[in-house]
Amino acid sequence: MPGTFSPVFLFLGAIVQELSIFIDESGSDGLKDQYYLLTLVFHEQKNDISKSVGLYESSLAKKGLPNIPFHASPLLNGHDRYTGMEIADRKRLLFAFRVFIRHMPIKYTCIALKTKDHPTTDDISNTMRRQLVDFLFDSLSYFQSFDAVKIYYDNGQQSVAEAVHKAVDYVLAKDAITYRGASPINYRLCQIADYICTMEFTALKYADKTSTSTDEKFFGSWSQFKRGILKEIRLKRI
Repeated sequence: MPGTFSPVFLFLGAIVQELSIFIDESGSDGLKDQYYLLTLVFHEQKNDISKSVGLYESSLAKKGLPNIPFHASPLLNGHDRYTGMEIADRKRLLFAFRVFIRHMPIKYTCIALKTKDHPTTDDISNTMRRQLVDFLFDSLSYFQSFDAVKIYYDNGQQSVAEAVHKAVDYVLAKDAITYRGASPINYRLCQIADYICTMEFTALKYADKTSTSTDEKFFGSWSQFKRGILKEIRLKRI
């Protein structure tokens, strides 16, 4: 099943502890967006997710909803695979994924930058790198407890790829790190990173009073969003 993992693997007879990191971003290197966000989702391989994935997919089938890769922005706006889908069904898909995440053994962190404060992509990348280095050092004993760290990112934005490589290679042992290309189509954990990144961006829009009519259709008021979805995901934030 795509996006599921065995809890641990063996190397020369010893159990190897492995951490997977799934990355998503909001914003672009064209700096046309108000914010640039970098979200990292952490999953310890010892925590099996196959049961949670199975329950989520079964719930979709029972509700008559399509089992398609979750992608937040197209879902909210009715684009791509959600084209022509009634808003009621898109809301049901969003709620099903929200319930799925509640039970997933993951943690995350999110770096948010105001684009207007960073005039170039190099400045964006360097600031992300510095903040990510600080985060890794703050939790260094945790990350060093793993024998292997696998980082999954589709390299969609060059500034993000450079920031992640430089920060992780600087802080952690290079021989323990593996970088892998990843698509949300194939990994539920990539889809979770996409969901969290979108919700953190939505929180910024509400706080800035720049939320859209689409946001309000799906999430209600700022107070409702803050007490509901945002509170849920922040319980998983490191």
